[in-house]
Amino acid sequence: MKTTPEWEQRCAALWDAFEEADADEFRARMAALTGELPTGHPVAAFELASACDATDLGEDAVPLYRRALEDGLPGDRRRQAVIQLASTLRALGQPEAAADLLLTERAHTSDHLDDALTAFLALTLIDLGREREAAALALGALAPHLPAYRISVARYADAVNNPA
Repeated sequence: MKTTPEWEQRCAALWDAFEEADADEFRARMAALTGELPTGHPVAAFELASACDATDLGEDAVPLYRRALEDGLPGDRRRQAVIQLASTLRALGQPEAAADLLLTERAHTSDHLDDALTAFLALTLIDLGREREAAALALGALAPHLPAYRISVARYADAVNNPA
């Protein structure tokens, strides 16, 4: 099930105006927009979940994220849903479930969202008391972006996680 480019533009415009609307208004506008999609459309569930999440209704977002993923959410949104669901679970005091999702996703695929996934995994590992592993992940993700010392930082990141 695809969305139209016109629908995607309106969705992007709604997100661009996020700061201008109060939470209830934003969720209502997102509900109206996603209501234009066929019943059971995974993009509708994802966008509604994101709207709930962005307006501090994480408990409402979780089942919507799960539904979007179960219903076959496509493309970048699928990986975003995994990251956002994990972040929400972490915020709701379920870091173990968040870590499981992120570690599975990390092993499953690789794309331009790898560093974002790693950042949320590092935060989750901190919540789990695994600070050294979190620091190593964060440093390892940072290393390729450095203008100098990439190799050194990558090696130090490995050493932090695997002390001799």
